[in-house]
Amino acid sequence: MFSNTEVVLVVLVGLAVLTAFKGIRTVPQGQVWTVERFGAFTRLLQPGLNFLVPYMDQIGRKLNVQEVVLDIPEQSVITKDNASVAVDGIVYYRVMDPAKAAYAVQNLQQALTSLAMTNIRAVIGEMDLDSTLSGREQINSSLLRILDGATEPWGVKVSRVELRKVEPPETLVRAMNLQMTAERERRASVMRAEGEKQALVLQAEGRQQSAMRDAEARERLAEAEAKATRLVADAASGAGEAALRYFISDRYVRAFEALAGNPNSKLVVVPMEAAGLVGGITAALQMLKPSGPAGTAPPAPHQPMPPPAPGPGTGSNPWNPA
Repeated sequence: MFSNTEVVLVVLVGLAVLTAFKGIRTVPQGQVWTVERFGAFTRLLQPGLNFLVPYMDQIGRKLNVQEVVLDIPEQSVITKDNASVAVDGIVYYRVMDPAKAAYAVQNLQQALTSLAMTNIRAVIGEMDLDSTLSGREQINSSLLRILDGATEPWGVKVSRVELRKVEPPETLVRAMNLQMTAERERRASVMRAEGEKQALVLQAEGRQQSAMRDAEARERLAEAEAKATRLVADAASGAGEAALRYFISDRYVRAFEALAGNPNSKLVVVPMEAAGLVGGITAALQMLKPSGPAGTAPPAPHQPMPPPAPGPGTGSNPWNPA
C-alpha cells in the first residue's frame, strides 16, 4: 500500500504534466490560432512553439491563412430576358486578419458561399442570355469587385472568382442551335448571291471588252479594205477597165482553184458565168502579151476564110467537087 508521500508525489507529477500540456502549444505552418483568456480574445499564436498561461489561457479558433478554394454550388438563375441558366463557380480567398475572420463572422465559409450565390443571381439577373453566355469575364470581374468589398470587414481577401458552368436548359440549347444553323445558312446564301453577282459583273465586263475588241478589229479590217481598194483604184487608173477586169479575173481564178483543190469536195459545179470567166481570162492574157511595133495592136487571132459565093447561073457549090 502506497504511503501518503508517494500519493502526493504522484499527484504533483500528474499536475505538472497537465500544466505543461496546458501551457505549451505547437501551431502547424499555414495556421494561426487565437488565444482567449476567460472567454476574451487576447492574442494570436503563430506557427511554431508557443506558451500559454496554464488554466487561464485557452485556444479559441484555429484559422487557415493559406489561400482557400471555396466551391459555389450549382443554382438556377433567371436572366433579364427571362431565360433560366444553371450556374456554379469557385471562389479563391485568403484570411488576412485572423482576429476579424474568427470573431467578425460566425461561419466564414458559409457566409462566403451565401454571399457569392446571392451576387451571382444579382449580376446575371441584369444581363440577357446572350450577354451571360458571352460575357463570362465581365461577370467574374463584377463578382470579384463585389465580394472583395463585402468581405473586407471580415479580414478576408477574395483574389479570384470563376464561373465554371453557365448552361441554359436543353430546349433552349436546341433552339439556339437551330437559330445558329439558320444564320449560317443565311450567310452562306448571301455569300453565294454575292459571288454570282460578281461573276455576272465580270462576265458582262468581259463581253463588253470583247465587243469593243471586235468593233476595233472590224474597224481595222474596214480601214484595211478601204486602203486596199484605194491602192487597186490607183493602180488601175493608168490601165483602165482592162486592168480591173484582169484583177477581178485573177481573184476569180484563185477562188475557183481553192474550191477545186478542197479534198472534201467530191463535186464541183461550174456556174453559168463560166463564159464571162473565159472572156476575162482571155482579156488578161491579151494584156500580158508583148505588143508589136509602137502604136500597133497585137494581131487578131487567125480565123478561117469564108467560102466564095456561087457563080451566076450555076447552082452547085464550087467547094464541093462534082
